[in-house]
Amino acid sequence: MTCEHRSLALDTVLATLTGHRPIVVLAPHPDDEALGCGGLLAHAFATHGAHVVLMTDGTQSHPGSTAWPAEARASLRAAEFEASVRELGGSPADITRLGLPDAGMTSSDTRIPALARQLSSLLSRLEARCLFATAPTDPHCDHQATAEIARQVAGLSGARLFFYPIWSRWTDSDFRSGLPQTREVRLDTREVRLLKARAIAAHQSQFGEIISDDPQGFTLDPAFVRLFLHGDELFFEEHPE
Repeated sequence: MTCEHRSLALDTVLATLTGHRPIVVLAPHPDDEALGCGGLLAHAFATHGAHVVLMTDGTQSHPGSTAWPAEARASLRAAEFEASVRELGGSPADITRLGLPDAGMTSSDTRIPALARQLSSLLSRLEARCLFATAPTDPHCDHQATAEIARQVAGLSGARLFFYPIWSRWTDSDFRSGLPQTREVRLDTREVRLLKARAIAAHQSQFGEIISDDPQGFTLDPAFVRLFLHGDELFFEEHPE
C-alpha cells in the first residue's frame, strides 16, 4: 500500500471519528486518554480540536503511600495528565477535571444524571458531535460508570458515542462479544506514534517512578503499554446509523 493510499484511508477513518468537528474524550483516570485515544487526540488537536474530561482524581493508584498523601497524589496525577495532553497537542484550556473519587463510582450512581447534564452542556458549547468513553465491558467500576455517563450524555445531546476498550482488550480476547449493536473503527496511529509514546510516558507515577513507598501500588505492565502503543486504536460506535 502506498503512502498516498494510507493517507486517504486515514482521512476517511478520522472523518468517521470526528465528523470534522471537535471531539470530547472521557478518561476515567489519568493515562486512559493516552493509552486508548492518544493517536486520535493527536490528530484531533492538530485539526478540528478536542477536549478531554478527567473523571476521577486518580488517587487509588497508590493508596498505601504516606510520602504522597491523597491530596499530593491527586495533584501529581493532574500534572501528569496535563503534560500528556500537552504532548498530544492540547493545552490546559482543553481539559475539564471533575475530581470524582477514584474507584468510587458505579454505573448506578445517583450522581450520574447531573454529571451527564453537565457534560452535555460542554458538548453543546464546543459544538462536538462525537463522544468517546471507556467500554462498559472494562472490568473496573470507574470505566463502567464513565460508559453509563457517556450513554446518558449521548441521549441528551444526540452525539455519536464511541467506546474505547482498555482493560477488557487486555484481559479478554473475546471482549467484542460484550459490545452488541456496535461497529468497530480501527485507527492506525503510526503517523503520531511518537506523540502517543510521549503522552503515555508523561504518566511517570504509573511506571513505578516517583511514588516508591507503596509496594502494592499500581504499575503499568510493559506488555500492556506495547499493546496500546503499537496496536491500532479501537473504537466501537454504539447504535451506528
